[in-house]
Amino acid sequence: MRSHKCGELTAQHLGQNVALCGWVHRRRDHGGVIFIDLRDRAGLVQIVFDPDAAESFGIAEHVRSEYVLRIEGVVRNRPEGTHNPNIGTGEIEVLGKSIEVLNEAETPPFPLESEIEVNEETRLRYRYIDLRRPAMQHKMKVRRDVARHLRQYLDARDFFEIETPYLTKATPEGARDYIVPSRTHQNSFFALPQSPQLYKQLLMVAGMDRYYQIVRCFRDEDLRADRQPEFTQLDIETSFLDEQEIMAIMEEMIRRLFADIINVDLGDPFPVMTYAEAMRRFGSDRPDLRIPLELVDIAEYMREVDFKVFSGPANDPHGRVVAMRLPAGGDLSRSEIDELTKFVAIYGAKGLAYIKVNELEAGVDGLQSPIVKFAPAETWAKVMQKTGAQNGDLIFFGADQAGIVNEAMGALRVKLGLDRQLLTAPWKPLWVVDFPMFAWDEKAGRFTAIHHPFTAPKCGRDELLADPGAAISRAYDLVLNGTEVGGGSIRINRTSMQEVVFDILGISETEAREKFGFLLDALKYGAPPHGGIAFGLDRLVMLMTGASSIRDVIAFPKTQTAACPLFNAPAPVTEEQLKELGIRLRKPGGKEEKAEPAA
Repeated sequence: MRSHKCGELTAQHLGQNVALCGWVHRRRDHGGVIFIDLRDRAGLVQIVFDPDAAESFGIAEHVRSEYVLRIEGVVRNRPEGTHNPNIGTGEIEVLGKSIEVLNEAETPPFPLESEIEVNEETRLRYRYIDLRRPAMQHKMKVRRDVARHLRQYLDARDFFEIETPYLTKATPEGARDYIVPSRTHQNSFFALPQSPQLYKQLLMVAGMDRYYQIVRCFRDEDLRADRQPEFTQLDIETSFLDEQEIMAIMEEMIRRLFADIINVDLGDPFPVMTYAEAMRRFGSDRPDLRIPLELVDIAEYMREVDFKVFSGPANDPHGRVVAMRLPAGGDLSRSEIDELTKFVAIYGAKGLAYIKVNELEAGVDGLQSPIVKFAPAETWAKVMQKTGAQNGDLIFFGADQAGIVNEAMGALRVKLGLDRQLLTAPWKPLWVVDFPMFAWDEKAGRFTAIHHPFTAPKCGRDELLADPGAAISRAYDLVLNGTEVGGGSIRINRTSMQEVVFDILGISETEAREKFGFLLDALKYGAPPHGGIAFGLDRLVMLMTGASSIRDVIAFPKTQTAACPLFNAPAPVTEEQLKELGIRLRKPGGKEEKAEPAA
């Protein structure tokens, strides 16, 4: 039906007869000459119809936006002064000779030819139209290119691409599973995988040596801009490589990906930072290094002050008191500071203390804040010196339990850095290593795994048992511009160590055998040292295209409420289907919808 794609035409095609197919992006009638911008996946081209070709001109007069057309014509130069440098076909146009309407179209629910902000619910309900927009087509192209590039890189390094099952067993991996009832095994359920973690470890036991998979994963959890209930990750596992070797291969892969796809140099090598240093300096294990602001510990100066808000956490082994200098922040108004106070409250902070540095040379008299009176002048002098304060700066303070301070001040750091355009570079990658093995859950009264239960510790079995809270894992995360794009670890490859970790996590021997018996057995049969990593493909493409949400780089995403407006899913199923599955529904109040048990 067509000889070329619309966006492929260049000056090299001058004088050629071409046949094009596509959608009407825009139609303009300029005093007897009709211009149609025809669009397909490759781009736009301008078609010109003049009254000399009466039949085609008459048809062109009646076409409207999003009509599907087939056009034949001749490629020619655009007239002097009408070139469009914003599109690839901007030097040429096609003089239309014939036009065929392949399909008409109703007026779209939103315009495709402009950048007007459209309600996301509407965009997702009419996603097939939203995806026609050139910006969305570009994102889908980048996604295609990213997946192809990653496959080529790993194929060249002797990785096997192996598919793992989607119907598997529910296992605790940190989020809720999506449960799938089985008709053939009534009262039993499959689970959709949160990741192929256990399968890829078994592949290493099986001697596959190097595995990868671009795989769909599922997590029934609350959503954020960079999360979806179903998402895609590049999943990787290797044998006989330590963490430094795995990180080196993966770093080269990401560096080449950015250079080849979007012409960005991420630098070589990527910096490496321990988890402890990241939390101390930035309050986050995924710090955005483009932002020059840092947290400074000042508890040592606050233990004896009368200000309980500071002295309490300063004397609490689980507390933290920090200061953060905002250069030239003295121009912030009281109302702006009030808004920032509301912002940190989201993260549990009870307030946001600050000092405006008006004149350092004047000592405490040059500091403006309600809290200055609560500590002696020499204390504030030490704080000013440690933060590197200058005249005109604003110093923010955080004092509370360490977790709250890290969350609140870490988020404030990022907000100020972005709002005040303090970024020092467009891209800043970082490896974060030496994560704790476990975190203590106060509510549950037990340890939880920071990554997952299969991550190997740096210490031995006896040392791990003696002090689980101090254990460091052999885990590593890749962070880019404050977004975690990949996370991995060396895995446990001995049954005895895996059983100890399960025990520390409160997983009884019976439960471990029931849920992970296959893994414990496999580790007995010569499991090699192995480790891997998983990269969020959606997050990578989001960053590479400058999208604000991973929903903009997924063809058919879910909404913030994990629903699909396009298919109106999830949706009820028939009573017959429920009977086949042996399922009886309960209403929210706990009452059964049917008194009779399902057959």
